[in-house]
Amino acid sequence: MLDSIPLNSGRLSQSQVDQYWEDGYLHPIRVIPEDETANLRAEFESIEEEWLDKGLPQPLNTYKRLNSHVVMPLVANTARDNRITDIVQGILGPDVMIFSSEFFIKEPRTKHIVSMHQDLTYWGLGAIDGLVTAWLALSPATTESGCMDFVRASHKNEILPHNDTYSEDNLLSRGQEVEVDVAPQDKVAIELRPGEMSLHHGLTIHGSGPNASDGRRIGLVTRFIRPDMAAQEGAEMSYAMLACGTDNYGNFRDTPAPNVNFSAEGVALHEEIRKLQADVMMKGARDKSATGMYD
Repeated sequence: MLDSIPLNSGRLSQSQVDQYWEDGYLHPIRVIPEDETANLRAEFESIEEEWLDKGLPQPLNTYKRLNSHVVMPLVANTARDNRITDIVQGILGPDVMIFSSEFFIKEPRTKHIVSMHQDLTYWGLGAIDGLVTAWLALSPATTESGCMDFVRASHKNEILPHNDTYSEDNLLSRGQEVEVDVAPQDKVAIELRPGEMSLHHGLTIHGSGPNASDGRRIGLVTRFIRPDMAAQEGAEMSYAMLACGTDNYGNFRDTPAPNVNFSAEGVALHEEIRKLQADVMMKGARDKSATGMYD
């Protein structure tokens, strides 16, 4: 694995920012110590155990895979942690909002993959620069456990054509796969230790292989946007949670941070957002029943 990149008082240097815009990604960035990350993982796994059979309106996996920050304080608090937002501000500027969040989990010795794709393909946001994905490792992300692979400088393309494969082993909702051949030598393995983070542009082509290890591969993924971004095209309403700075535009309805896990109000709001986003994300899909919407 690479050594964590050095930060300047918890922030990116100008050369690191320039590297992000050149490559379309940046890693590995140490944001949380490993012992603290172990506590975050333990808290998350205790939530999994406690809430698996508590009669939630949707399967627990739906809340893990879609806008977890709406119903879990752990996610909202982590995404708004200044050790993360200070870094994201280097890419997006002082005002940052949370557009979406989810846990990406590959269980040990499983065949699940993420096909090579661009995040912005189906989001209704267009080919924008004002969105960055932060992928925080809660467990080791290695080539063996199915870490992400990025294609360097692929964010300089527009949104490319994608096919919907609907493969049962694909963690993407539609099994979406970019219609270009990505050679193995063009893939950069984004290995991360627990508590390290990667950043990538919404147009960067990326994917990941199966988890051949004996441990879970757990990533907490947050997609940050600038408040001046236009709301999702085709959506009746778009929601976002302020992470830091101010929102002087009002393009997104404010998402309140939850105080407890799966409150009635949080679950109801999650359902409203899920339906609104599904109308955009699954537009043109032949199977509109999928709930996992992102990568």
